[in-house]
Amino acid sequence: MAKPFNLDVVSPEATVWSGEATFVVARTTEGEIGILADHEPVMAALATGAVKIEAGNETITIGVHGGFLQILNNQVTLLTDRAELAEGDVEEAKKLAEELRVAEEGAEE
Repeated sequence: MAKPFNLDVVSPEATVWSGEATFVVARTTEGEIGILADHEPVMAALATGAVKIEAGNETITIGVHGGFLQILNNQVTLLTDRAELAEGDVEEAKKLAEELRVAEEGAEE
C-alpha cells in the first residue's frame, strides 16, 4: 500500500476536502502533476480542470477553477478560487470545472 500524506482542498467558501491521500493528479498551468508521499516541494498555479484523489479504496474527483497548489513536508494544499465535488468520474469533474469557469466569466461582465 502506498504511503499516505495530508491533503486539503480549500476554496473561499469552505474546505472542500481534507484527509489522507495516497495519490493525487492535478492540472497546473505547466501541465499535469502526479503527487505521491515524499514529493519534492512545489508551488504551482492550478489550471481549470479535474483533480483526482485516491484515498484508501476511494477515488474522489473535484472540479477546480484556478488557484494554487503547494507541496511541502508531506502536506499538499490546493487553494482554489472555486471547487466542487463531482458525482462521478474525471470527465464529470472536468465538465463541472468548465461550468465554474464560465460562471465566473459571466459574473465579471
